[in-house]
Formats: sequence, structure tokens, C-alpha cells
Amino acid sequence: MTHVQGRVWRGGEPQDDFDFDAISEYLAAGDTLLWCDICDPDHEVLARLADELELDAWAVEDAIAESERTKAVAYRTHTFFTVYGVMVKDPPPADQSDSLLDIHRISGFVLPRGLITVRLSRDFDIDAVSRRFDELGGQEFGVGALVHGLLDVVVDGHFTAVQALDDAIEAIEDDLFANNVRKGLQRRTFRLRKDLVELRRVVLPMREVVNSIQHRRLDVQHGSPELDSHYADLYDHVLRVSEWTDSLRDMITTVFETHLSLQDARLNAVMKKLTGWAAIIAVPTAITGFYGQNVLFPGIDTVGGFVTSTAIIVVLVIVLYWSFRRRDWL
Repeated sequence: MTHVQGRVWRGGEPQDDFDFDAISEYLAAGDTLLWCDICDPDHEVLARLADELELDAWAVEDAIAESERTKAVAYRTHTFFTVYGVMVKDPPPADQSDSLLDIHRISGFVLPRGLITVRLSRDFDIDAVSRRFDELGGQEFGVGALVHGLLDVVVDGHFTAVQALDDAIEAIEDDLFANNVRKGLQRRTFRLRKDLVELRRVVLPMREVVNSIQHRRLDVQHGSPELDSHYADLYDHVLRVSEWTDSLRDMITTVFETHLSLQDARLNAVMKKLTGWAAIIAVPTAITGFYGQNVLFPGIDTVGGFVTSTAIIVVLVIVLYWSFRRRDWL
């Protein structure tokens, strides 16, 4: 079911008279700034809004499509963007095959005096975006402040997600070199690799999105230098997250390869010990087999022969055991 909420500012001051049917009137007023959020929309609602605000039909289709990549497209009257908010599951999933992350898509139409956001899921915390608008205190700077607040919340979520993946990889590293390696380590590693791939898909294109919106904002607003430093800081955060995901990709690959190497090393150690014990056991086997021949030989049917063969077995076994222990084969 479609859910609509929004806020209106006049002269930089918040108002309590938001009405979805009066969006065109709000946007026509010179001193008014609008934010409208549409959650789980149907095509008819968006189509009617698109006709009213002259939004691009293809952008409207992209806003409600099942799968769209992170992007920003500038049109004549507005800019359309799609980003993904990432949330870390709390508590973490008990099943090691389940994802650690929840990913939700947010699309937006940036107008000269308003921002229209479209969400397909209610799980994304849109109230955090509203609080960020108030914390920024920059509504007097125009719609660029609203867009910055939304993107700032999204990028903060990316930081939280990449930190959670970093902690999970470090936990795997601790288990990797423990004497009692936990079961399912390979499954956990594979799940983290999949989470990291999904996160990279939504994080890496954010550089283009921030760049495009920043340039388009300057074109529409004819310059708001007060926000330039905010967007520069936002772009720096996007770069840091992107670089962090690159380093995590190398780390998880190294962990996976190290796990295989350690398994090979443990297998070699086991085979070395088994080979050493097999060599020790082969000595009495060979001697008793020799004396088990069906022929006459010195010492047969005598106590001395038994003592001699037993002494040879004991001496050779002790010598081999000491030699193998000295070389750390046992």
C-alpha cells in the first residue's frame, strides 16, 4: 500500500501544512522548499505525479523497477538518481549462509525547489534522513541541502556496513589460526565474499552519483558556495568507502587462500606423522616376517634366538623413534 509523507519549509522555516495534492503549488512558490517521500508506490500514483511535475517517463519507470543500478541522470527540468541504503542486521543471522546486510533502494527526483524520494521498502529508516535535514540546518541553501542530507545518511550506512564486514573478516582470521578451527569457516568466508560483492555494486558507482548531483546542483541553483564544502566532504567519504571495500576484497581473498594453505599444511603434517609411524611399525614386521620363514636358520626353536630377535626389534624401533622425533617428524 502506498504511503506518502513529506515536509515543507518557507523561508527556511519548517511548516505543518504538507499536502500531497498541493505539490505543484509548493514548487511554484519562490520561497518554498519541499520534500515528499513515497513508499511502496503503485505506477498510477507516480504516473499522475510525473504528469503534474513533467518528470521523465523513463525515470519514473526506473524508480519502480525491480532492479536498477546506482546511477544519476540529468534531464532538462530535473535530475533523477538511484542509490542503495545498506543496513547491518541486528542481531546477526544465526545461519551462516544468510547475508549480514539488508540493502534497500531509494530513488529521487531533484527539482529546483523540491526533492521527491521513492522507496520500495519501508525497512529503510527514512526518519534518519528527516533528522539529518534538521541537523544540517541548511534548508535556506535550497534543495541541494536536502539531497546532501539524504546522501549523507546513505553513505553513513555504507560506512557501518563495511565496518561490520571488516570486523567479521577479522573474526575469521582469529579462527583461522586457532588450533581448533570452527566448522563452517569456508561457508562463512564465502558468505562474506558475496556480501562484499553486493556492497561494492552499490558503493563504487556512488562517486558518479555525487559528482553528477553536485554539478547539476550548481547548474540549477546558480551556485550555493556554502554547500560546496559539504559535498566535497561527502565525496571524500564515498572515496574512503570505495577504497575500504577494495582492501576488504583483498583481505577476504587472502583469508580464503590462507585457509586452503593451512589445510594443506595440516594434511602434510598428518601424512608425515603417519609415514613415520608406518616406518617404525615396518621394522618389527620385517624382522618377524623374516623369522617366520619355513626354513632352518640359526637360533630356531631356542630361547636365545627369541631374545636376539626381540632385542633387534626394540633397538631399531627406539633408534627410529628418536631419529624421527629429532627431525620433528613425530
